Amino acid sequence: MVSLEDPEQRAPVERHVKRSFEDAALDGSGRALTRRQRQTRRTVEQYIRAGVAPAYMRRLKTIDRELERHRRRLGRLHRVLSEANSDPDAFAEQWRARAHEWNFEPVNELIRQHNEWYPIERNLALDPRTRDYVKIRGRSYRRTEIGPEWVLEHFPPVPQPPHELGGDGRAADEAPQ
Repeated sequence: MVSLEDPEQRAPVERHVKRSFEDAALDGSGRALTRRQRQTRRTVEQYIRAGVAPAYMRRLKTIDRELERHRRRLGRLHRVLSEANSDPDAFAEQWRARAHEWNFEPVNELIRQHNEWYPIERNLALDPRTRDYVKIRGRSYRRTEIGPEWVLEHFPPVPQPPHELGGDGRAADEAPQ
């Protein structure tokens, strides 16, 4: 039997609503929603007309911006370590150590929030065959958390000669995404 008192047994929306009720009760600042507010359907078009992007759009933009920031910083570090190490084995060892100690927790937290809330905020339909949310343009909405594997995939533990590197650490012939 599923207990609704156990927070882990609730859906994400139920946990959020319960927390908001608890927060409102603690500080006394919460007001009851009007009937109109409760029944109004919110659409992307309404958000855009109001000049406010929906939460999932803002979150995706932040995730993309953070991933690009990590790419730039890791690219610079890769270039500096490449220039400082003439021994490929020493470089590979140092680069792997840096990849494992790099902190991706803030962006991974955003990715977890995206994976949990996106289908609800976007009001995605469920596929009755798979019992999962429908794919968007043939792809899952879920984002993969990043870690050392992501670093080593984008920046292999192989030093690059200085003439092959651009100003941002990418290979000179590699176009920014």
